[in-house]
Amino acid sequence: MATAKESPTPVATTVAQDLPPEYHKAVVLFFKHMGVLQTIKPQHNVKDSFSNLVGGVLKVVSVDRGKISCLVKVKAPLLLWGMHGGSVAAVAERVATACARTVVGEDKNLFLGELGISYLSSAPHNAEVIIDGSVVRSGRNLTVVAVNFRLKESGRLAYMTRATFYHMPISSL
Repeated sequence: MATAKESPTPVATTVAQDLPPEYHKAVVLFFKHMGVLQTIKPQHNVKDSFSNLVGGVLKVVSVDRGKISCLVKVKAPLLLWGMHGGSVAAVAERVATACARTVVGEDKNLFLGELGISYLSSAPHNAEVIIDGSVVRSGRNLTVVAVNFRLKESGRLAYMTRATFYHMPISSL
C-alpha cells in the first residue's frame, strides 16, 4: 500500500498544561492513524472527487415520483470500523437530491439547508445496504426528504436521515 508523504508545513499546537502527557500522545496517535498528517494525493485533489468515490459504489434500483431506492456495498473507501459517518452523509445527500428532483422542476435550483442523521447501528465491511429515499413534503419553497439505510441481509435499520432543500429560482442574468 502506498503511503502519502507527511505534511511539509507543521502547524504549531498548543497543549493545555493540565492535560496528562499520555492523553496528548493518544490524541496525536489517533490523528496520525486517521491520516491527518498526510497530504492529499494528486488524483483526489480535484473538484468533486468525493462524488466519484461515492458514485462508484451507489447503484440505483428504482426511481418513482417522490421515491428512489438504491443499493450500496460497503467497500474500503467508505469505511472507518463500519460505514463512515461522512460516507453516510454523502450518500444520503446524493439520494435525497435525486429524490427531490423527481418532484421539483428543473426551473428551480435546490439548496441543501439541513441534513440530519441518526446513527442506529453499523454497516460492516462488505455489507449490502438498501437505501430508500422518499419525499416527506414538497411545497412551493422547500422539499423535505427522508432517506433510510437498511442492511439487506437482516432488514435492520442502520441510519435514518432527513434532508431539507430550499427551492431557489434560477437567475436569468
